[in-house]
Parts: sequence; structure tokens; C-alpha cells
Amino acid sequence: MPQARKMLNDWNAPYIRSLMKLIKTQSKATLAHWAVNYSLTVILPLWSKYYPNDLRPQNALTAAREWLAGAIKLPQAKTAILECHAAARAAGENPVAQAAARSIGQCASTIHSARHCIGLAFYGALAVAYDRLGTDVAWGQIEQCAAEECERMEAALRAVAVENEDFIMIRELR
Repeated sequence: MPQARKMLNDWNAPYIRSLMKLIKTQSKATLAHWAVNYSLTVILPLWSKYYPNDLRPQNALTAAREWLAGAIKLPQAKTAILECHAAARAAGENPVAQAAARSIGQCASTIHSARHCIGLAFYGALAVAYDRLGTDVAWGQIEQCAAEECERMEAALRAVAVENEDFIMIRELR
């Protein structure tokens, strides 16, 4: 049995390139809301399936939402996010849960840096694929399932994307 991979890693995959093209047009706030909301509905249930009593990933998403609402400061949110990363390390024997927690940690970290939102695709899509197919199938099948999930992620981002947001942001800086 091959060892499970910890993340997708092909930056040139068409599904990653397409998603990145859209990501580059959006603000950090838009990306953070998208990543956190997608994680809450799709990725967190994968973690909870295996670790229902471990709330660290849920706490990271809650902290990110609270920071976005202005209710807490970044250091408070970072503490919860670091705990989520610790949960991922602790789940090393469970590829679904580990990828889910890594994805959630990266999505919550989008409040700090917009670039972290790509963790949703690299870790989250893999968590979904492992959950649906297991880890014993051929990598090509895993990657195809992950690609389909990335398409759903992109559709979710398109649903909340602000048209010309990159142009609007540049104009506001002047």
C-alpha cells in the first residue's frame, strides 16, 4: 500500500491554475470569507467524522470569523489557528482528518495573508478525495476527484466574487 500524500502539489494543474486566476482578482476579505465558509460546510465535517470531540479546527474557523467581524484581535485568532495546526500534526495516522485540519488551518490563516487560501485546494480537495475514495486507489483517481472538488471550490468563490475587485482596490489606493 503506497503512503498517503499529505497534499496536492501541482501548481500547473489546470484546476489549480484556474482557481489561482480567480483568487488573484479578489481581496483578502473576500478570500477569507470564502475559505472559512467553504471549510465550515465541506471540510470541517470530515475532521469531525473522526475527531468529534476535538474542537480545535472549529475554534480556528470561529476565531477567523470573529476577527473578520472585528470582535477579536489577530493574536487571539492566531492562537486558535496554531492549535488547529497542532491538531493536524496529532492526526498523522489519519490522512482524511490530517488533510482536513491542515486545510482548515490554512483557510483560517487567510485572515493574516490572502495567499493561505490556496490551502483549501491543496489540502481540502485531497481530504475530500481520500474521504470518498480511500487512500488505496491509484493517484490518478485521487487527483481526478480532487480536481472535481477544486471545481466546486472555484464555483463557490465565483458565487461570492466581487467583479473587478482587483481594479477597485487599486483605484481606492490612489
